[in-house]
Amino acid sequence: MTELFTQLTHAIEGSAGIALSAAFFWGALSILLSPCHLAAIPLIVGLIDGQQTQTKGTAFVQSFLFSAGILLSIAIIGLITATAGRILGDIGHYGRWIAAAIFFVMGLQLMGVISSPWKKPKTSSSKKTGGAAAFLTGLIFGVALGPCTFAFMAPVLALTFKLSAETPLFAWSLILLYGLGHCAVIVLAGTSAEAIRQYLNWNETSKGAMRLRKTCGLLVLIAGLYMVYVSI
Repeated sequence: MTELFTQLTHAIEGSAGIALSAAFFWGALSILLSPCHLAAIPLIVGLIDGQQTQTKGTAFVQSFLFSAGILLSIAIIGLITATAGRILGDIGHYGRWIAAAIFFVMGLQLMGVISSPWKKPKTSSSKKTGGAAAFLTGLIFGVALGPCTFAFMAPVLALTFKLSAETPLFAWSLILLYGLGHCAVIVLAGTSAEAIRQYLNWNETSKGAMRLRKTCGLLVLIAGLYMVYVSI
């Protein structure tokens, strides 16, 4: 892990083309290599499956809105912590416990233990509501991801701050590519979940669909336990 981090840091500091590609690749890896970020995949899969989205296009939009909510929340946290003179994303000891609570609540919702805010869309207006729910869920989930996110973004942010005065367009392109890589994994997971559901012809009460949501909820709960572990 450390060696991979070092190699990608060097790649990001290389030529423009390599740096942009490495930023995108590192954004995708930030989802796959971090336990707390990885929880975004079962969460969006459970969200899409729970709403019984009717088309892959709608699943794509909702997955994108979910990931956009995450990125916006992370940006706000970064701005607030930087203004407060803290390390980017450092929400403090109590903040990490709140983040763990968010994981637990979302995991229990997916498992059906507590009431879920998302229901099956039946009209075009309810599809819009589903998109809003996905975005708001991403906003809330992004709060829990703050500390993990900025740890992975460190090499990209370091080079961005270094180059922002001389080549601002290139510097902020690195952040953009990192964000796109981060979102790409989430969007792919959500869209694929809907495609698989349609292929298996699952409906809201299918045993397979219910097991999938409960499994996703369990994985999110495990991520919450990980947050508790690192907060102790």
